[in-house]
Amino acid sequence: MTTNRDTDRRPPTLVFVHGTHSSSAWASGLTTELTLRGHRCVAVDLPGHGGEAFSPRSYQAPQDLAELAAEPSPLAKITIDDYVERVVEVVRRARRHGPVILAGMSQGGVTVSRVGNAVPELLDRVVYVAAYCCVDLPNMTAYLKTPENGDSLLPLIAATVVADPAVLGVTRLNWRSADPAVFHAVKDTLAGDFTDEGVRRLLSVLEPDETAAIPLAEARGEAHTWGRIPRTYVRFTLDRLIPPALQDRFVAEADRLTPDNPTDVRSVAAPHVGPFDRPELVEIFSELASGR
Repeated sequence: MTTNRDTDRRPPTLVFVHGTHSSSAWASGLTTELTLRGHRCVAVDLPGHGGEAFSPRSYQAPQDLAELAAEPSPLAKITIDDYVERVVEVVRRARRHGPVILAGMSQGGVTVSRVGNAVPELLDRVVYVAAYCCVDLPNMTAYLKTPENGDSLLPLIAATVVADPAVLGVTRLNWRSADPAVFHAVKDTLAGDFTDEGVRRLLSVLEPDETAAIPLAEARGEAHTWGRIPRTYVRFTLDRLIPPALQDRFVAEADRLTPDNPTDVRSVAAPHVGPFDRPELVEIFSELASGR
């Protein structure tokens, strides 16, 4: 049976989904370069991020750390369903103009998988960029306990946590802390080969709040929906947040679930946050958009 995927020869739209405590800004360098190469692309701001981000009053200088630990956040009411609804809306609009390639970074992989379950007929490829791609286990939190995650430096990020997620309903991180431990934790965990100036730029764009519900949300790709979509996994070999061993586990689980639809695996020597305009990553997406 001939499908839209087989017959639609229009150029695809690349749709990018950011990770935790981030926004569409993470992909700005990537989307700019891809656009200049003639590709259609758009980066999505998930609800409560980017233009909708919440910045607690106590997060501003001079900071009041006691108030920062208690100030309510509107992101506490946001769920994975809200994320999926936002991305599906963008995908539907983009699909009117041709094929769609949906890519997610880090925690954005959860949204990509859920969108793949919801509207597989609208997607021509899903791409995971050093992202959670849950298959055997139900959610991100379950994978944090696996042996393959044993080398993760995620515990270092605890230095940035300023509130109890169970109380606030959000994970609130103080990226603006003057504590040197925060700077070094971010560099070691997220941005290993960045200059100190690059780490400071990163800290300036990360957002303080993320809904606490996403790591516990059902995130498994389903064989009869998501599993029908061609997929690519871009491994970041210098990643200290989602170690390469865990990235490889995601690929292996996905391939066992859908042996007739194996993962296209690419590798880039990058830490967790890229940056995403690295020439190797730009080339990968340019190739995917060109059908290579």
